[in-house]
Amino acid sequence: MSESYLWVKALHIIFVASWFAGLFYLPRLFVNLAMVEPASTAERDRLLLMSRKLLRFSTILMIPALVAGVWLWMGVGIGRGPGSGWMHAKLALVLGVAVYHHACARILRSFVEGRNTRTHTWFRVFNESSVLLFAAIVVLVVVKPF
Repeated sequence: MSESYLWVKALHIIFVASWFAGLFYLPRLFVNLAMVEPASTAERDRLLLMSRKLLRFSTILMIPALVAGVWLWMGVGIGRGPGSGWMHAKLALVLGVAVYHHACARILRSFVEGRNTRTHTWFRVFNESSVLLFAAIVVLVVVKPF
């Protein structure tokens, strides 16, 4: 294996882990936003500011994670050829993560515009979705079950 492959692989793992850290915490902020009392504008404003910054940071981290992943897949050929069904499943899940990321942006917009109607309980369940996606992707990459 070339040294550049190992560097890109390391960077991919770092950016994916960092991206997911944002996706793990942002919905937790939504839980807190959904619980804010209507009269508590300072708390709401602080949580919205934190959410905006975290979404922006996560979006910035998502880009090199995806670029490095595409480089590993297309440039090096990881997950291509016979026995690469796991990669197709992984790519489907990565698409799901991108949709989840976009959903977080839409949810944040609904909070900013005062249109959120979901409860903190709904956001607690939504928060676990990113953990399940992450776990499934890791299992596919490490175990390569098909």
